[in-house]
Amino acid sequence: MGQIKIYGVRDRLNPIKETLSKVIHTCMVDALAFPPEKKFHRFFPMVKEDFYFADGRTEAYTIIEISMFEGRTVQAKKHLFKLLFERIDRELGISPQDIEITIFETPKHNWGIRGVPADELSLQYKIDV
Repeated sequence: MGQIKIYGVRDRLNPIKETLSKVIHTCMVDALAFPPEKKFHRFFPMVKEDFYFADGRTEAYTIIEISMFEGRTVQAKKHLFKLLFERIDRELGISPQDIEITIFETPKHNWGIRGVPADELSLQYKIDV
């Protein structure tokens, strides 16, 4: 399971949402063996006045927060970072300098899904990749 939040300057983020969502999702599938049908993305386009970021970043600066069940290896998560930086740069022209990614991992018992705690769900995919 993964929930993804994407933050950016509204005028830059809105026109690329669909493509960025596809890129992020294919990276999740390729690096973490996420099921292709499990896509939960939320975009937070912000006005420039409400989105502060460090010098050296441009208005393309984008934050990606990934919440997911714990269990993936460090190698798998590093592979995900590598794919995201490469593919976002290649497909959308956003430099890795303008991308920040955070992974938040929690145990399945901390998720409520479809009316039950997630540790009581029978998943059709592996988490320990």
